[in-house]
Amino acid sequence: MYLHKHISANNVLLESFPFQRELAMEAYIFENPTVLSMEAVGLNEVSIEECEVKILDGRADRNSDGRIDILAKYGQEYLAVVELKLDKLQECHLAQLESYLKQRQKILETNPKIWDSSVSDEPKWIGVLIGSNIDPDLMIKIRKGYYVNDTDIPIAALTINRYKGKDGNVYVVTDTYFLEKLKNRDYTKYVFKGKEFGKSRLVLAVIKDFVERNPTIKFAGLKNQFPDTLQGRETFTTEVEAREKIHHEILLMLMSLLY
Repeated sequence: MYLHKHISANNVLLESFPFQRELAMEAYIFENPTVLSMEAVGLNEVSIEECEVKILDGRADRNSDGRIDILAKYGQEYLAVVELKLDKLQECHLAQLESYLKQRQKILETNPKIWDSSVSDEPKWIGVLIGSNIDPDLMIKIRKGYYVNDTDIPIAALTINRYKGKDGNVYVVTDTYFLEKLKNRDYTKYVFKGKEFGKSRLVLAVIKDFVERNPTIKFAGLKNQFPDTLQGRETFTTEVEAREKIHHEILLMLMSLLY
């Protein structure tokens, strides 16, 4: 299979500008989690929970320990194990990802803060492979709907390619390979003020509507109206605290690679 892409950005000549290390790709995704969004199947609310997660005996394919590149969350239903590769995605990378997903109970035990048991006892899981290209046979397998053996855990694949223009701007192109529809996925739509929303988007619409109707409300008032207990974690935070958290997470990620 041969895929040719012609990229035009306002007549700016684009040259390939690949990530030189997986760490650079990981940092980019950490700062731009929407790259992981798969809106076609309703997985469009993404947050990065942890990076560089060590798993003892996590590589069943090699009988060794493992390190999960990224743990992400889709809405309040799914936890995702994300495996990054600089080059073409192959069957061996799928085997590595499956090994990590088979250790999902250990992941929860060693990282208890990533899942709120008040939402549901167990999360739904999904595996995500990310590379610059993908083997055609692997791509077809995933597009047909591939699930980890004896589970209902689906596998998705994304390719990410970066380009640099003569104008100095950097452009990133992503392609998603996934099945048409998730098993047991709740596609229920809710009507709010004449518009339809999925569950996660409904919450955002309600909060935005409240703020628009109460433009003078302060931070404390928002915390009182929408307490953290509604979803088991912080609902609102200040811009300063949010930026500090991002910087702290990046520092931890870099330190985990050095030691």
